Amino acid sequence: MSDNLEHSFVKQLQENQNIIHKICRLYTNGEDAHKDLFQEITIQLWKAFPKFRGDSKFSTWTYRVALNTAITLYRKTKRSINTVAFEGQKHFTTNIDYNYEEEEQIKLLYKAVYQLNDIEKALVFMYLEDKDYTEIATTLGISEVNARVKMNRIKGKLKKILNPLES
Repeated sequence: MSDNLEHSFVKQLQENQNIIHKICRLYTNGEDAHKDLFQEITIQLWKAFPKFRGDSKFSTWTYRVALNTAITLYRKTKRSINTVAFEGQKHFTTNIDYNYEEEEQIKLLYKAVYQLNDIEKALVFMYLEDKDYTEIATTLGISEVNARVKMNRIKGKLKKILNPLES
């Protein structure tokens, strides 16, 4: 691939790597699994980048590839993530310290979200990222109405998980 294509990819990836970190946090349970999934998503983005036509924003495309990669690996393993060897390749991003010591409420929310199925997790993630239902629907490949209905059901599910005594 050309240096120009690689430079463009690295720039876009650096600007959007927080999306990937958030997805990794949603679908993994520890720092090693997080790093493995981040690496696998980066590899899948790099492989798919030459086909990126710019029909959507790079961030939307990143969501789609990252969520599909995470969901596919989550379904295959449920516990551990196998990654493609990445030795000898150029590293596209700088290492960012990811803070696992977040406040208690965020931990509780993630713990609750972790109990949801893979599609529900993706929907909640995009909702929490302030994506509108049109973008959520496009990214997940469902109708906008379906996205709204699912989100309302998920909110009810999360309320029961977070406040079991109020049911």
